[in-house]
Amino acid sequence: MQYFTNETIDLNTLPKYEETTLANPDPKYWKVIVINLFIFLLLIAIGLGIFILFNESVRINWILWTSLYIIFAALLYLISRASFKKRGFALREKDVLYKSGIVAEKTTIIPLNRIQHVALNEGMFSRMFGLGTLQIYTASGSSGDMHIAGIEIEQAKAFKEALVQRLDINTKAENE
Repeated sequence: MQYFTNETIDLNTLPKYEETTLANPDPKYWKVIVINLFIFLLLIAIGLGIFILFNESVRINWILWTSLYIIFAALLYLISRASFKKRGFALREKDVLYKSGIVAEKTTIIPLNRIQHVALNEGMFSRMFGLGTLQIYTASGSSGDMHIAGIEIEQAKAFKEALVQRLDINTKAENE
């Protein structure tokens, strides 16, 4: 029979994820974000224009509506830029880290032995700039999944291959 222990762990001896140097998304990914923002804002502008054109009571205040739209677009641009600058990721020996968020900073750490599947996606605009999105899936469902966008495609392929190799090693170790 095995002896059971449940000793207290000194939290100061654990590795600090905050000290890990994170890689930022490729600077070209900002262009992809701007293109997506432009398309989104263009669709809103068309909708707002139609709304102003066909609604007599709204047409009177078209300057107000246009001003609100411009303020909304500027805030969305600034928030997107700040969010882009705060993103970072790292592959460590035993886990993958991803950090994001402006007001509420979020750091997700997925142990390599919890990863079920890894996929590499290239959207239309990302492909134009040679970028991809690495999607890491865990058994815990969408709440535990990780999507790292804006990685240079060759780096993303290498990242994926490293994860797949570690998955193979972990699977073999579990089966023995």
